[in-house]
Amino acid sequence: MRTLAAVATLIALTSPAFAHFQEILPSEDVLPDGGKVTVDLVFTHPMERGPTMDMAKPVRVGVVTEKGVEDLSSSLNEAPIDGKQAWRLERAIAEPGAQVLFVEPKPYWEPAENKYIVHYAKVVVDGYASGEGWDRLVGLPVEIAPLVRPTGLWTGNLFRGLVLKDGQPVPGAEIEVEWVNDGSVTPPNEAFITQVIKADDMGVFSYAMPRAGWWGFAALIDGPEAQSPDGTPAATELGALIWVKTTDMGSSK
Repeated sequence: MRTLAAVATLIALTSPAFAHFQEILPSEDVLPDGGKVTVDLVFTHPMERGPTMDMAKPVRVGVVTEKGVEDLSSSLNEAPIDGKQAWRLERAIAEPGAQVLFVEPKPYWEPAENKYIVHYAKVVVDGYASGEGWDRLVGLPVEIAPLVRPTGLWTGNLFRGLVLKDGQPVPGAEIEVEWVNDGSVTPPNEAFITQVIKADDMGVFSYAMPRAGWWGFAALIDGPEAQSPDGTPAATELGALIWVKTTDMGSSK
């Protein structure tokens, strides 16, 4: 029995902790004729297609346009997935220009890692294919500033971003990258699930996206020390996330 318990403990300690990603995914990244966009907010493991975690109602959901910041929290509707809480909103885009949609979630307690996870996520939707305003910052505590327009990207394009904390670059920041798996890809092994890259001394990173679809970039930064639900010391993981979509040449989707 002791041997079996030791083996179980060893497996638990050596098993990788797969990456959590706060999704904020619109139905389209570019609306050439304007119209409505549906935005899904799910806390999950994109490449593995789950499991989905319960996502409490966000602290704040909003959008940044040339007019400033607008709170969209009242537009949220419950949209459970596999019995887990998730959220959805619809937004009408009637003017040209980038809509920088963002979410500030409530901290998520992950007992397996003894830490709280707070992922500030954003995505850009381009109204009327304007190509304008895509580099507007939300002003989140941690944020990725895109250095490449994050809309209208072809598969294989190189995406570059600048990792910021409190508005300042984060040299050497670690960035996890995952693709939202539509079921067409089975990773050969666990090493292929989450790609990991590091920012340079200026906080800048780059990654070439090899497949069409949605890609999430999560810069992970240590947050303040916290207390676990049982009162013992715990860590806080702050995530700066941005989502970008790639499209195959010759494809209309």
